[in-house]
Amino acid sequence: MTRLVERFLRYVQVDTASDANSPTQPSTAKQLDLGKILVADLLELGLADAHLDEYGYVYATLPGNVEHSVPTIGLVAHVDVVADVPSAGIKARIVKGYDGGDIVLNEEQSIVLSPAEYPELKLCTGDDLIVTDGTTLLGADNKAGIAEIMAAVEYLLQHPEIKRGTVRIAFTPDEEIARGTAKFDLAKFGADYAYTLDGGALGGIEYETFNAASAKVTVKGRNIHPGASKNKMKNALLLGVDFNSMLPPAERPVHTEGYEGFYHLTEVQGTPEQAVLKYIVRDHDKEKFAARKERLGEIGRYLNGVYGEGTFTVEVADSYYNMAEKILPAMHIVDLAKQAMREIGVTPITTPVRGGTDGARLSFMGLPCPNLFTGGHNYHSTHEYASIQTMEKAVELVVKIVEMNAR
Repeated sequence: MTRLVERFLRYVQVDTASDANSPTQPSTAKQLDLGKILVADLLELGLADAHLDEYGYVYATLPGNVEHSVPTIGLVAHVDVVADVPSAGIKARIVKGYDGGDIVLNEEQSIVLSPAEYPELKLCTGDDLIVTDGTTLLGADNKAGIAEIMAAVEYLLQHPEIKRGTVRIAFTPDEEIARGTAKFDLAKFGADYAYTLDGGALGGIEYETFNAASAKVTVKGRNIHPGASKNKMKNALLLGVDFNSMLPPAERPVHTEGYEGFYHLTEVQGTPEQAVLKYIVRDHDKEKFAARKERLGEIGRYLNGVYGEGTFTVEVADSYYNMAEKILPAMHIVDLAKQAMREIGVTPITTPVRGGTDGARLSFMGLPCPNLFTGGHNYHSTHEYASIQTMEKAVELVVKIVEMNAR
C-alpha cells in the first residue's frame, strides 16, 4: 500500500481551500490544480474517460468485467479543504508504531498531540500515523478518501480475477462550503447508488446527517463620536453581541454531541456603524431544526422592537437535510457495506454525522449515498492526523464492496 501513502502525501501538498465568499464554481481556482493531477493519475491507471469539467468536477469510469447485470456503484470524495485553518505548505510526516503517548508536532512552538486532550488517539496505538508540524491542517478531509479511491481502483485493475460491475468515480469541489453538488451532473455520473469516503475512525458507516442551514445577521448601527455619543450611538458590534447572547450557550458545538443540535457562530465582521454575524445551524430532528431557524427570526424581531425597526435583518438559507430520509428506503446499500466490513475483519460502527457530506445532497438528488470511514481524525484542525492502517482498511473495504456487488 505504499502507493496509497505516496499519493496521499502528494495530494496534501496542493492547497485546495475553498472560499464561501466567492461566487464562482469552483470557488477557488487552486482546486482545479488538484483536479488536473487527479485526471492525470486516473488516465495513467487506464481510465480513458477521466476528465475535469468547467465546474471543477473530476469524473471517470472503471469498466466492469462481468457479463451479468449488476448495479453501478459510485465512489465520491471532495478535493477542497476548509479555509479556517492554514492549508498551504503542509509539512506531513509519519510517526511509525505510535506508542500511545504524546506526539510532539512542533518542538519549537511546543505543539503537542496528546491523548489527554484527544482520548480517541489511544485507539490508534500501534498504528503508523501521518501528522503535521502543528501549524496547518493535514488535509485528510478529504484527500485520504481520494487516495483510497485511487488505490482501490489500482488494485482492482491489477486483480482482474476480482469480479466487478461498472464503478463510477467523482471528485467534487467546494464540499466544505456546502456547494459540493451544486453543478454535479447526476445523469452523466450514472450510478445506481454511491458511497462517499469522507468519514473518520475505523468501522464508521454513516447514513444520518444534520439538517443544516446558514444564517446571516446584519446589524445596522449609528456611529457618533464617542465623546458626544450619550443616548445617540447604536454600536452595531455591541448589538450583535446582544443578539448572540440570546442564543442558548449550552447549544453551542463545544457543549453538544450525538443527536444534539447547535448554533455555531462562524464569523463576525463590522464596525459600530454596521456588523455582520454568520452562523451555521444544525439539528438531526426536522422539527427541532425548524424551531432553531424560527428562534433566530424571533430574536431579530424582538431586538428590532427594542432598538428600532430595521436594526436587525436575519437571513436564513437551508444547506442540506438529514439523508436518513432517503437512505432508509435503500438500506440494502448500508447492509452491503456492513457485511463487507465484517468480511475484512472490521466491526461496523454506525453514528450520526455531526456535519454534512456530499452524500446528503446526492441522496436528495436521487442517488442514495452513505458515508464510509477514511482513517482521518481531528478534521479542520492543526492537530489533524490519519492512521495508515485504517486508510489501508478503507481501500480493502471499497474493493470488497465492489466485489460483493458483483456476486
